Amino acid sequence: MNKTISAEAMAIIRKMQLGELTESVIYERIAKFAKGEENRATLRRLAAEEKAHYYVWKQYSGVEMKPKRGKVFWYALVARLLGFTFAVKLMERGEGHAQDVYEKLAAEVKESEQIRRQEEEHEQALLAMLDEESLQYVGSMVLGLNDALVELAGSLAGFTFALQNTRLVALSGLIVGISATFSMASSEFLAAKSEGRSDALKSCTYTGVAYLITVVLLILPYLLFGTAQYIPALICMLLIIVAIIAGFTYYTSVAKDQPFKSRFWEMALISIGVAVVSFVVGILAKRLLGVDV
Repeated sequence: MNKTISAEAMAIIRKMQLGELTESVIYERIAKFAKGEENRATLRRLAAEEKAHYYVWKQYSGVEMKPKRGKVFWYALVARLLGFTFAVKLMERGEGHAQDVYEKLAAEVKESEQIRRQEEEHEQALLAMLDEESLQYVGSMVLGLNDALVELAGSLAGFTFALQNTRLVALSGLIVGISATFSMASSEFLAAKSEGRSDALKSCTYTGVAYLITVVLLILPYLLFGTAQYIPALICMLLIIVAIIAGFTYYTSVAKDQPFKSRFWEMALISIGVAVVSFVVGILAKRLLGVDV
């Protein structure tokens, strides 16, 4: 390119060039293990478009670049652990923050507006075309997660003061939790069957696994703290509840484009509210019944 580019614009161009190349490699890497030929085709198309943008910026910078290997590794790992839809949409969110940068380049780089429009189309293409099986069962996971948080948190809080022994609380919670896991999973299976769904087994599996993982995490503090440290164990359990809700709500907000704050506060207030009420019930029950464990 013969046109003179300002130093500020050139710095932006090189940054955008590196970003496009890195994201192209990420798409290609994820496409290799993504399930579904349509999903792989979409990811490969996005990779090709990002690579084309890289060459547009290269015409201005005149520099050959290598992708950020650390970023490629990170998003590939996230895709394997949490699903390619989550990883790609998380990456696209970061790309969305750069849209105002294109406006700064518009006066000096005529292709910037065209690239900006294509970047916006990327997000629309992802929303319309990517179809990951696990996201179809988010409702089942929410059911298991939410029920476990509300029911078990309440039970553990009530047991905490009634028993005042972390090992007894853990034992009681484990019995209640495992029983409730099978109950919730079987209920989901029967509900799906009654609706004539062919995926009843998968649906109940997602529900049961989400419930069981929540049970283990909530009981864990009562196994780690000393037998007389039931109050610290209770506080730790409540913090785990908040962390689980925050993590899962963030995941669904990215993967399914749902609001984060409203859903987080709704689940957190319900779960902690039930725990507080159950804790009070445990105090009253112990005093009224005169039970001393």
